[in-house]
Amino acid sequence: MPACYLFTGKLYIMEIFIGLLIIAIGAFCQSSCYVPINKIKAWSWESYWLVQGIFAWLVFPLLGALLAVPEGHGLMELYTADPKASLLTMFFGVLWGIGGLTFGLSMRYLGVALGQSIALGTCAGLGTILTPVFTGNTQDLTTPVIVGVVVTLIGIGVIGVAGNMKSQSLSEEEKKKAVKDFNFTKGIIVALLAGFMSACFSIGLGFGEHLNFGDATAPMFKTLPATLLVTAGGFITNAVYCFMQNSKNNTWKDYRETGLYANNIIFCALAGLLWYSQFFGLSLGKGFLTDSAVLLTFSWCILMALNVTFSNVWGIILKEWKGCSRKTIAVLIAGLVILIVSSFLPQVIK
Repeated sequence: MPACYLFTGKLYIMEIFIGLLIIAIGAFCQSSCYVPINKIKAWSWESYWLVQGIFAWLVFPLLGALLAVPEGHGLMELYTADPKASLLTMFFGVLWGIGGLTFGLSMRYLGVALGQSIALGTCAGLGTILTPVFTGNTQDLTTPVIVGVVVTLIGIGVIGVAGNMKSQSLSEEEKKKAVKDFNFTKGIIVALLAGFMSACFSIGLGFGEHLNFGDATAPMFKTLPATLLVTAGGFITNAVYCFMQNSKNNTWKDYRETGLYANNIIFCALAGLLWYSQFFGLSLGKGFLTDSAVLLTFSWCILMALNVTFSNVWGIILKEWKGCSRKTIAVLIAGLVILIVSSFLPQVIK
């Protein structure tokens, strides 16, 4: 084989590796976003959820979207050029916002590890499959992509089994110690709803796929304008709900707690940055996967699978699995291994 073909092949593999690595870094950051939230003091859930959302869904996505705008142009110029695509992208963002709300509640009832696993698993499968269906690109649903989705769901199912084993083995006191408001049944229902609605994020990105300046936008930044529209739509849903909760629970005073303001704003901003990193990383990573149509289609599932993997690592660090049997931990690890394999499996069997 000529040396030029060997070099081209190695370069292709290296680009795929870099793309997957960037997506993995973003997933790790997202899975870490609940750590700074634990440093927020005195505020109610609705107050800190809204403030971190300002950073996660407005501030940082806007900064990211601006990277896709060449000199002499503006974002509004881009959005008004295709109003139908822009409105559809934001509409699915509003629907995704419902998933974002219930996603937060799934953490509350199941903990970081199990809550993210169930919600993101549902989101991974539906987001990957429904996006080509809604956007009319069903030809992208090739056998390697479907196999990858199935393996991902198997891995998440195995983690769900580990979570059920954990639930059955712990006493009520131990459950409450690990997760204050632990409720397995309620948590599962909320997490499944969160995953279903959260898949709308991927559909929104699909409708906004062409919302960029073409060759004038670097490949790594091309999905960022659409990301802003989706997150802005989600912010609307979350803001309405949080304001309703502020009124219902009389927690407007949280925003006036001047003694804690600096601390809470800093940690909300950090949580927002870490959360947004997953989609910034997804955009950057896809810029290195342009020669692999399979991985481009499967990239959403890869991100969600890695989010689940890292969220369970954090669950172990935060001692949410403390007190579980070795058998339960072994099942958990098996699920994590399956998820890691699923991230590159479609490319291998292509």
